[in-house]
Amino acid sequence: MEIRQANKNDADVIALLGRVTFNETFGHLFSNKNDLREYFDSTFSVNKIERSLSKPNNVYWIAFVERLPVGYAKLKLNSPSQFITGKNVSQLQKIYVLKDFLSMKIGFHLQGLLLNKAKESGSNEIWLSVLKSNERAVNFYLKNGFKQIGDHDFQIGSENFNFIAMSKPL
Repeated sequence: MEIRQANKNDADVIALLGRVTFNETFGHLFSNKNDLREYFDSTFSVNKIERSLSKPNNVYWIAFVERLPVGYAKLKLNSPSQFITGKNVSQLQKIYVLKDFLSMKIGFHLQGLLLNKAKESGSNEIWLSVLKSNERAVNFYLKNGFKQIGDHDFQIGSENFNFIAMSKPL
């Protein structure tokens, strides 16, 4: 396994990984596949990922196994949360790994890089949102020292999803 920080030239790989991993994990939750397709087009377009990669407060990493891209992570520095009163807070926005590679602990390694970067950048705390019904992810974060700090809903098309907000001191 190799993990490296992503750059603007990686936007197409990140966009594709985002679509595939999101579909593997959440695709079955959408009764209207048009909602899912529209979400992909707005969230995982190459142009949107390029813009995101060019923002100084966004940091991405890509994980490779035998030179194949199998996952990525995104950190947003200086990203306050409605659930945290402190300052110097960053957000773990994404850790997405292809289903066939989940057992290789790639998510754990991506998380380590992300947490180190947030701490090096002066953050005192990191937060994230995770789908309440995604027990694998919720348990992963609990096992890695995150605590529940709130909950909120998120609408995608006609679907409403319940999320848990979690945080961890750095």
